[in-house]
Amino acid sequence: MTAGTPRTLLIPALFDAHWPLLRWAFASERWHAVVLDSGEGAEALGLRHMHNDLCYPFVLISGQVLAALRSGRYAPERTAVLISQAGDACRGSCLIRLLRPVLDREGFPQVPLLSLNVRGIERDAALPVTPAMVRRAAAAVLWGDALLLARNQVRPYEAHPGETDALWHRWTDRLSADLQADQRLDSRSVLRRCRELAADFRAVPTMERRVQKIAVVGDIYTKYCRLGNWDLETYLAEHRCEMAVNGLSWYVLYYLDTHLDGNSRLFQLGGRAAMDWFAALQARMIRILRGSDFTVPPPYREMKALAEGLTPVSCAVGSGWLLAAETAAWVRAGYRKVLGVLPFGCLPGHIYGRGQFSLLQRRLPGSLITGVEYDASLRDGTVESRIRMLLDTEL
Repeated sequence: MTAGTPRTLLIPALFDAHWPLLRWAFASERWHAVVLDSGEGAEALGLRHMHNDLCYPFVLISGQVLAALRSGRYAPERTAVLISQAGDACRGSCLIRLLRPVLDREGFPQVPLLSLNVRGIERDAALPVTPAMVRRAAAAVLWGDALLLARNQVRPYEAHPGETDALWHRWTDRLSADLQADQRLDSRSVLRRCRELAADFRAVPTMERRVQKIAVVGDIYTKYCRLGNWDLETYLAEHRCEMAVNGLSWYVLYYLDTHLDGNSRLFQLGGRAAMDWFAALQARMIRILRGSDFTVPPPYREMKALAEGLTPVSCAVGSGWLLAAETAAWVRAGYRKVLGVLPFGCLPGHIYGRGQFSLLQRRLPGSLITGVEYDASLRDGTVESRIRMLLDTEL
């Protein structure tokens, strides 16, 4: 292996629909990004090395990392692991400190754990962020959102089974080539790609079918990761549902909007400028999708306004007020059945997530909101029975 060969950067699963594109944001001459998409044995392995009182994502991420390092596919001396940290009351912010001694005991002391956050946590382990990374990440997030929203709204009605997924793969390959080559990533080109893919998905032959519209809201891990939600997307598809989940750009803006405090004044100004730029791009992406007759939640600032009167916007721990806002947005868009997905053991999720359900149910007449929690101590039937109650109830 030559000195110029990039080191491997292992990234635990989190954003299933976005990682095929988003991983290119971390690719460089120094790093070859690998997303850990296999969860086989992750739960059991994580439980053997982590306290079972920790949150479920904590257990799964730990198990994934250990399984990957034990597999022999990656040279430990040339491998690092990227851990994202919210920096608020989320216990995932402690993951590096708790996972480090585990890797040391398992014989991987040479594998560094790198931190990705905007709160200055684990400064010595921070992954350097460059303007090129930000540019690629912004494009990947918006393209991933457009693909996710379009695919979810076309696939339940496709005339030829599999055609929507095939189109999604073709567009993922095409956009990955742009990201890998670091080309066509200016704002105009990013939006042009959104317009092209929206037209392609709208052109997929469809037929009328009776399906249920189900909005999925909640914790970032259980909302976007099939490992964390036990492949909820497939389950809902098998039960003739159109699944609606807002894109990652809303969460990115929520995170920047609520987590920049505590940094230097200069850092905050730079973060606000980046947020304004990205919010403007998101608003234009939304107009493009709506122009192709896709249902899309409102732009970030309008989404935030929906939380007013539902929950305090100062509630920004975990999914915070975003859970209330996205619930209201989907209910107003006609997705009156809402499934709130949370990981068991998530302290913010219990208080700021599940704690909002009864209030939202009262203040959003005509809706039905059901919450489920995923945990290693539960079996599939426990969670599925609650989901079936939501599906089987007539509104």
